[in-house]
Parts: sequence; structure tokens; C-alpha cells
Amino acid sequence: MPIEHEAKILDIDPDTMEKQILQAGGTKRGQALQRRYVYDITPGDQSRWIRLRDTGSATTLTIKEITNDAIDGTRETEVAVSDFEATNALLGKLGYQPKAYQENRRVSFHLDGAEVEIDSWPHIPTYVEIEADSKERVMAVASRLGYTEGDLTGENTTKVYARYGIDLAEISDLRF
Repeated sequence: MPIEHEAKILDIDPDTMEKQILQAGGTKRGQALQRRYVYDITPGDQSRWIRLRDTGSATTLTIKEITNDAIDGTRETEVAVSDFEATNALLGKLGYQPKAYQENRRVSFHLDGAEVEIDSWPHIPTYVEIEADSKERVMAVASRLGYTEGDLTGENTTKVYARYGIDLAEISDLRF
């Protein structure tokens, strides 16, 4: 199962971060409202879940498995699907009901072989996410943007919300 190498820099100013990325040589790839359904694989187990996500340009079905909060602590198995609502209906027929619907706004960049995303979610400060093919590349891009390993977190979105006193598991409909 592929390892996801990503880290977040929390509580950033999106305009300042966009300028930093572009000044570092990044290329803006676009922006979109993303929407997703999240499903439990095993009720009560927050370390594994299914995500159905529409990024505005692609729809994917993913199983995410968290082993720890490190930059390389997530395993991800993902396939492209053709229709967001039809896939949700298909999962329903298989017995999976979404525990939540969620939206976020994402501005995407490419920098030094990494995907750099400015993510805005309802009720919490904006953060940036750096994803690459290795922990070393994630660290190199963070450094290029002026951040150290101590500035990064590998926490998933649920844990980021918890930092702000919000239990994301209690929100079944998260929209702007």
C-alpha cells in the first residue's frame, strides 16, 4: 500500500503563503471547492476510513490508514471514479453510509517536485499542505518556504480540528 508523504503548516495567511510559493519558483495549478463524503470502515476506529472526494477536476475513492502522525504515517489506496453521487449510492448499496459530508477550498501549486496546497476549511485557520514522494522532499520544500521540521505536523484533519477545540466527528455536515 503506498505511503503518503505529507505535512501541514498550520495557521497561515493564504495571501502571504501564495506569494512565498510563487517567489520560491512554484507554479499555480488552480483552485477549487472540494467536497467529500467520509465513511467508517469499522465504526469507532478513527485510524482507517473511506473517502470519496470530488476535487473539481477528478473524483477519487480512497482508503486512508493512519499509522502515526509522522510525515510518512499514512497509507493510502486510491482509485479514480467517474461520478461522485453515483459512487456514494453504490457505497450505500454495499452498506456504507457517509458519517460526514465535508467541503474545503484548495489553491494548488507545484514546487520542486511537490504538491503544495493552501487549504481553507470551515471554522479553523487556513493551513498549507506539502505532499511529495518522500519525507526528504517534503522537508526540502518546507525549508525552501522558510519552515523547519518543528513547524510541520503530519496530523490528519480530524486532529487539526481538535487543536482548535472542535470534534470533527460530531459534525456530519461541514460546509462554507
